[in-house]
Amino acid sequence: MTHRSDTKVTALQVAKHAGVSRSAVSRYFTLGASVSAKTAAQVAKAAEELGYRPNILARSLITGRSRIIGLLVAYLDNYFYPEVLERLSRELQAKGYHVLIFMAPNNAQNVDQVISEILDYQVDGLIFASVSLSSELTIRCKALGVPVVLFNRLQDVEGISSVTSDNFRGGALAAEFLVNSHHNRIAYIGGTEGTSTQRDREAGFRAGLKSAGKELFARAIGDYCRETSRLVTREMFDRASDARPDAVFVANDHMAIAVMDVLRYELGLTVPKDVSVVGYDDIPPASWASYDLTTIRQPADQMAAETVAILLEQINEASAQPRQVRAEAEIVVRSSARLPEASIESEEESLSEKLKKGKC
Repeated sequence: MTHRSDTKVTALQVAKHAGVSRSAVSRYFTLGASVSAKTAAQVAKAAEELGYRPNILARSLITGRSRIIGLLVAYLDNYFYPEVLERLSRELQAKGYHVLIFMAPNNAQNVDQVISEILDYQVDGLIFASVSLSSELTIRCKALGVPVVLFNRLQDVEGISSVTSDNFRGGALAAEFLVNSHHNRIAYIGGTEGTSTQRDREAGFRAGLKSAGKELFARAIGDYCRETSRLVTREMFDRASDARPDAVFVANDHMAIAVMDVLRYELGLTVPKDVSVVGYDDIPPASWASYDLTTIRQPADQMAAETVAILLEQINEASAQPRQVRAEAEIVVRSSARLPEASIESEEESLSEKLKKGKC
């Protein structure tokens, strides 16, 4: 029969009830510690009967480990991040860690304040999802022995580990695809200026265009925001057909979906006949029939696994060195952008029509 009391049950009481030592109870509730099957069964039964749960925070004062990871994320309205949080949480829980999630405010000063609060929880490590880290906080985390890994961001600060997709290569893939589809007026709608993802995706895209002898036709910043991307899409495409882009690479799917909505439902343009759209991330809605978005896929599973592996390595090994991982990006071809073959067929049909009319 399970016993319940208003008085907090202690590990010593569990030990006496189970007929084992206090240290045996401690080992049973410590992940990875050695305990015999018989002892484990006795402790489990006694704990259940007494209603005992171990105090993880109190134990951290003894072991010096809280087994808590602080995770700071900038926003959750982009589908990419809820998925990533789930993957990171599952990876960490499988290793016996708990996740404490904080939302990042909009400015660097407040970010520093939130991180200071996270450190007060005696976390064993920190993961920053699309959040930058100041050099002052880098120094403080190092002094406290708290490892940090940046997820989906690079930082121009030495000694910080990071995990991203190969954003430069991803941008180049988008350019190559659109050039091979025989587009001539190719535009770009970027993310937040100053972020590494925006910088590298645009740089790769421009490099891909340049290698094909083309230049960017138009550029706007969507700030990784749906409403801002809607606004800049109206400004970029609400003009005569020969003055607007015939293709656009958008720095993430979250914005690309908003771009497609404006093109089709506000401006009356057809995707991809009038405008081809390519995004970045491959979030779940990208594969929905209503969007069927061609995009550059970030390998989220691999990136989450790499992030956790690097963080735990640095937690468990004082000599572990920071690492920068760039996971391979790949293009996922759907129907929001013309295919190279379709473009060639379209040109042939156009030439055929001209011949019929005696214009060639």
